[in-house]
Amino acid sequence: GLDGSQGVIIPARNKDSLMLKRELVEAVRDGQFNLYAVHTVEEGIELLTGMPAGQKDAYGQYPPETVFGRVSQKLQRYQEKLTALNRQTQERNDA
Repeated sequence: GLDGSQGVIIPARNKDSLMLKRELVEAVRDGQFNLYAVHTVEEGIELLTGMPAGQKDAYGQYPPETVFGRVSQKLQRYQEKLTALNRQTQERNDA
């Protein structure tokens, strides 16, 4: 059954044309089901993660305490590892 922890995310522009069964409308009204209408993907990310999605600063960097900042840091670490691996491979091939 519904316990208030379930919900759905929809695009905000679809909210007015949404067709719901009466039972679901009542569940939303009673706090047993959540309906989240978001305007941007970033809003959805923030809703799902509980942390800011992030916005680039003047240098094109995301704050580290944001979702995009964490993703950016992870991608940077992958890039560093790949670069090191490519260097090692090239050194072996040159030897």
